[in-house]
Amino acid sequence: MTTETGASSDETKRSQRARVGFVADSPNFPSAWTQVVEKVKIADQLGFDSVWLGESWGYELFTSMSDLARETKRIKIGAGIANIYSRTPALIASTVATLDERSGGRIILGLGPSGANVIEHWHGVRFTRPVRRTREYVEIIRMILRGEKLVYQGEFFHLERGFKLRFTPARADVPIYIAAMGPKNVIQTGEIADGVLPVYWPETDWAGLRTQLDEGAHIAGRSPHSAAIAPYITSVLLPEHATEEDERAARLRAAAPLAYYIGKMGVYYAQMLTRHGFGEDVQAVIEGWKQGTKSAIAAVSPRMLDATTIIGRKKAFVAKLDRWMVAGVDEPLLSLPEGSVDQAGEQMAALKTALDEMP
Repeated sequence: MTTETGASSDETKRSQRARVGFVADSPNFPSAWTQVVEKVKIADQLGFDSVWLGESWGYELFTSMSDLARETKRIKIGAGIANIYSRTPALIASTVATLDERSGGRIILGLGPSGANVIEHWHGVRFTRPVRRTREYVEIIRMILRGEKLVYQGEFFHLERGFKLRFTPARADVPIYIAAMGPKNVIQTGEIADGVLPVYWPETDWAGLRTQLDEGAHIAGRSPHSAAIAPYITSVLLPEHATEEDERAARLRAAAPLAYYIGKMGVYYAQMLTRHGFGEDVQAVIEGWKQGTKSAIAAVSPRMLDATTIIGRKKAFVAKLDRWMVAGVDEPLLSLPEGSVDQAGEQMAALKTALDEMP
């Protein structure tokens, strides 16, 4: 069987699998940084496509990205995400241009609103009009990276002096991805961005996400599929000799961040999952939090966990990953393996072998 371009289905799969990346660290519960760096170096050596770092109230994002830029050679390094309240658009633009130059053109900028709790009670900034604010950030950052005089009139920013970046960026078109979940923000992402970074988007509606993105692309006069779907996927690759108890433990570990995002990271994740038919499952987790962390994790339903995570031995793991990519995922961003550097290296090597060898 061949595609319209003449490539075989196996060749298409291999091409898609080449875009697999990792989310390197939790911004809320950061790991030992030296271990994270060593694991990312292994991912770089193995040929994985990208690595992404988050930020909330843990390590500072761009400092950490600069560490990875120095320690790696070819892997793309994504900001996932820089929020649109705590730094100005000009500061983000100059930071990204600097990092992109120093890394040899390997930076991807992820932007997003974060949430009211973090913005108002960590940064002390009012959380207002996140969709409109996102648009202005993207427009201003792109102007700066293109070397244009900064004259801009928006709802939030009024810039009249015509300042220009004082060096020429390595790339005027650094990719910009947006962490969007609500319909308005997803449609806008299709208008203005190169990709979307959903978190815990259920497998039942990758097609719906693509439809919304392409609706935005149409509004902007862009071609369909202008914005890539690059979801953060909580994942656990089990060893071939894993027992049923090992699998249960892995599922429990994967349920913990899902419960945390539903109950402790604002309302966006709960609302998004509810829109996709998991309202009862979400409510059970919220009720579980009233009893504590263990109850909340235990309340994560198997069907919601299966719809939002990938857990399994390599054959089942890659098969599910392939299904999601056929359904619409362009750049799956998996969990960087836990454990020691050696253990994580073994898992990444096993995954790379499976991605390369499985039909």
